Amino acid sequence: MSDAAPEATPEAAQGRPSVGADLAKSLREAGARRERSRNVGALRRLLPFAVRHKGHAFLALVFLVAATSATLGLSCALRLLVDNLTGEAGRTATPATVTPWFLLLGAVAVGLAVASALRYFFVTKLGERVVADLRKAVYAHILTLDASFFLKIRTGEVLSRLTTDIQIVETLLATSVSYALRNLLTLLGALAFLMWVSPHLTGLVLLIMPVVLAPIILLGRRVRKLTTFSQDRFASAVGSAGESLDALETVQAFGREAAAADRFGEAVEQAFALSLRRMRARSLMTGLVIGLVFCGVVGVFWLAVRAGLRGDLTWGAIFQFAFLSVTAGSSTGALGEVWGDVQKAAGAMERIAGLLDARPTISAPANPRPLPRPARGEVAFEGVTFAYPGRPELPALRGFNLQVRAGERVALVGPSGAGKSTVLRLLLRFYDPQAGVVRLDGVDLREADPAEVRARMALVAQDSPLFSGSALDNVRFGRQDASPREVRDALRAAQAETFLDALPQGLDTPVGERARSLSGGQRQRLAIARALIREAPLLLLDEATSALDAENERMVQRALDEAMTGHTTLVIAHRLATVLKADRIVVMDEGRVVEEGSHGELVARNGLYARLASLQFGEAA
Repeated sequence: MSDAAPEATPEAAQGRPSVGADLAKSLREAGARRERSRNVGALRRLLPFAVRHKGHAFLALVFLVAATSATLGLSCALRLLVDNLTGEAGRTATPATVTPWFLLLGAVAVGLAVASALRYFFVTKLGERVVADLRKAVYAHILTLDASFFLKIRTGEVLSRLTTDIQIVETLLATSVSYALRNLLTLLGALAFLMWVSPHLTGLVLLIMPVVLAPIILLGRRVRKLTTFSQDRFASAVGSAGESLDALETVQAFGREAAAADRFGEAVEQAFALSLRRMRARSLMTGLVIGLVFCGVVGVFWLAVRAGLRGDLTWGAIFQFAFLSVTAGSSTGALGEVWGDVQKAAGAMERIAGLLDARPTISAPANPRPLPRPARGEVAFEGVTFAYPGRPELPALRGFNLQVRAGERVALVGPSGAGKSTVLRLLLRFYDPQAGVVRLDGVDLREADPAEVRARMALVAQDSPLFSGSALDNVRFGRQDASPREVRDALRAAQAETFLDALPQGLDTPVGERARSLSGGQRQRLAIARALIREAPLLLLDEATSALDAENERMVQRALDEAMTGHTTLVIAHRLATVLKADRIVVMDEGRVVEEGSHGELVARNGLYARLASLQFGEAA
C-alpha cells in the first residue's frame, strides 16, 4: 500500500478549495493530531548531548561570564571617566590626568573583544558538536525502526526531520544560544548594577519588565504553533516530492510531470502561507518589545537627569545608569527576537523527538537466547497466523506450517498473494506473527537477537536495492571484510565478473544512485553476488532471476545450484522452470500449504500445482 497523495484529477481540480481553505484545514488537522504543547520543554532533550561535552560547556561558560563582565565593566570605566571630567575633579583635569581613564576604558574594550571572540568560539563549537551527535543519534535510531513505523510516515518526511528540522536546531545552538546567553547574563548583571547605582530608578525599570515580557510570552506561543504547522506542511511537501523523484521514470512515462509539480507547488505555497503568518506574528512581537523597552528607558533616563540636576546623582552615575539602561533594554529586545528562534527550534525539536521516541515493535529481548553453534539452517513454521499492520482482517498466513531440514532446497510456489514473500519476511523477523512460532535451528525467533538471526541469512529479493558507489562497494555490503579473492569468487558465481570487468574502471566504476547505470539483469546479478559473499547457512531467493533473460537465467541458475550446495535454501518463484531441481516444492494458496512434493508428484495429483504447470509448460492436467 502506498502513502502517496492521490494525483489531482480534473474533477477534483474543478472544485479544489483555495490555499486559504486548505491552510485552515491543515491547522485544524495539525491541532487535532498534536498533544498539548510542551513549549520549549522539548529542548530539554538536548541536555544529554551537551552533558557529554562538559569541558567545552565549562569553557563556554567561563568566557561568557568574562564577556558579560567586560560589558558591565565598560559602564564603570565610563562612570570614572565622566566623574573625572565633571564636578570638582573636572576643574583641575589635564590631559595627563585624563589619559589613564581613557586607557582603562580601552583596556576594558580589548578585554571585551577577546572574551567575546572566545565566548563565540566555544559556545558555537559546543552547539555544533551537540547537533552532530544529535544527527548521528537520530539516524542510528531510525535504522533500528521496523517496517510498521514506515507504514505511518513517508521516507521524505523522515528526511525532512533529519535535515531541515535539525538545521533549525543547529541555528539555535550555534548562533542564537550564544546571543541569548550573552544578553541574558548582561541583562541580569545590568539590573544588579542599576540597583547599586540607584535602587529607586531601578524599581521603575523593573516595573516596565512585565509589560515588555507580555508580548514575548503571548505572541511567542503563536509563533511556535505556526512554526510547527509550517514545518509539518513542508515535510509533507518533501515527502510528496521524494515519492515523485523516486519514481521519476513512471511519472514521465504517464505524463504526470505537471500534476506532480502542481501538487508539490501547492504544498510549498501552503507552507509559505503558514510561514508568512509566523513572520507577521514575530515581527509584531519584535516591534512591540523594542518599542516598549526604549520608551521605558527614555522615561527612566529623564527621571535620572532630573535627579542629577537636583544633585542626587553625579553625572558619572547618570551616564553609567544611562549606559546600563540602554544595555538592559537592548538585551531585553534581543531576547525577544531570540525567543522566536527558541520557539521555532522547540517546534523542530518536538518533531525530532517524535523520531527518537518511536520504538521498534521488533527488538531483541532483555536476555536474548543464543542460536546454537555451528549453525544448521533448520527452519520451522508452527501454526503461524499473520496479518500486516493496518490489515488485521486479511491475514497473509493462516495456520501456516512448514519444516525445512538443514541443507534442504525448498521452493515456495503459488498464485500472487498466497503469502510466499511473507514467509521470508517473518523468517528475517521484519514482523512477528500474531499466532504460532517461527524457529531457526530450534530457537523461537522472538527469543533471539534479530541481528544474530539475520546474520545467518542471505537475501536476494525480486527488486534488490543497490547503492551509489562502486560495484565493489555493493558486493562488500554483504560482508565488509571480504577479501579481493572472495569478491571475485562471488562475482564469478553470480555470472557478473565479465560485464563488470568491461566497465571503464572495472569493479571500482561508480554505478550511480541505486546502480541505475546498470541494466536490470546486471543489477540482479550484482545483488546475487552480494548475497553469496555472506556465506550464510540460509539462502533466501525471492524471484532472484526474475530480471534476467533466458540465457543469463540459465547461467545464474547453474551458479545458484552450485552455491546452494550445503546451504539451506528457500526459493520463491513464479516461473516453475526455476524450481524443478528443488528437493521439495511447497504449494501455497491463501496463506496455507495446500500441496507439497516433487514436480512429478504434484503434477500427478492434478491439483493447484498441476494447473499452474499446465499454464506454463503445457502439461496435461
